[in-house]
Amino acid sequence: MRRATAAHADPGLAELAPDQRLRRLELTVTRRLNGLLHGQYRGLLPGPGSEPAGSREYRPGEDEVRRMDWAVTARTAVPHVRQVDADRELTTWLLVDGSASMEFGTAELDKRELAVAAVAAVGFLTAGVGNRLGAQVLRADGVRRFPARSGRTHLLALLRALLAAPRATAPTERPGRAPTVRPPDLADGLDALHRIANRRGLVVVVSDFLDGLPDEPSQAAPWERTMRRLAVRHQVLAIEVTDPRELELPDVGLITLVDPETGRHREVSTSDRGLRERYAEAAAAQREQVHQALRRSGATHLPLRTDGDWSADIVRHVHAQRRLAAAPSGQPRGGAA
Repeated sequence: MRRATAAHADPGLAELAPDQRLRRLELTVTRRLNGLLHGQYRGLLPGPGSEPAGSREYRPGEDEVRRMDWAVTARTAVPHVRQVDADRELTTWLLVDGSASMEFGTAELDKRELAVAAVAAVGFLTAGVGNRLGAQVLRADGVRRFPARSGRTHLLALLRALLAAPRATAPTERPGRAPTVRPPDLADGLDALHRIANRRGLVVVVSDFLDGLPDEPSQAAPWERTMRRLAVRHQVLAIEVTDPRELELPDVGLITLVDPETGRHREVSTSDRGLRERYAEAAAAQREQVHQALRRSGATHLPLRTDGDWSADIVRHVHAQRRLAAAPSGQPRGGAA
């Protein structure tokens, strides 16, 4: 069960018309990520490509045999593979969580708006001649699919659809009665993505990753297995979206907490210091549970907060990943960052 969150969100970009929001979003992304959109930074993550860039020692289990540099291998008697720059024909698949819990926010952006900003950043950073972008969006009424296509027009159409989509709402609480139709969850979306993402590429999952998170930390989340399978073939980037009020409660007296997935309500007094401390401890443990699940899945982890500078966080992440990729083969290379 998802942890309940306070039923409040700052309107933020929601006050603008979809086309105005789209223009502002495009301007923000291209301005703030300008340094990554040009020069050597072609792509969001370093990966297999097509342009020769020297050789390095072969890493068993990581490198493909077809990339062996036989000339260097014969000369050094040590297996080497060809290094290449970012692939010019990259297929990126996005899975965007549009469930009710993403409609929450207490900062300049709510979680849904931050998710759209992350999608915009991924789209512009992976744009290029021949590159394609496809997406699946989880909504209460099902999964909306966007086929993988190239071009700025396609990206803007995807962003426009995300911005204009009706907002998900928490169901009315009905004690003893289960909903007639179960909305698709993160595991469903990953399973569908695994079936269609046949060509090696980049998979980006934008969510709060709380779907079906077990109460027992030692148990695996239902989406973990499929994400691990995706990470075998693709580079997987998990963008975790959070709000500060999900991590700690302010001392503001009596408030009503709402579980966005079930509609259950509970009134609590935030004046109770012990309650606030227990809430913060439980929230920290939950986020650590998500972090460990992503690490086990082999995904690269990029946390973004609604009260943070998301563009700066993305820039730092890309730089860190490229430094990691450029590190000598003897140094450790991890999945989750």
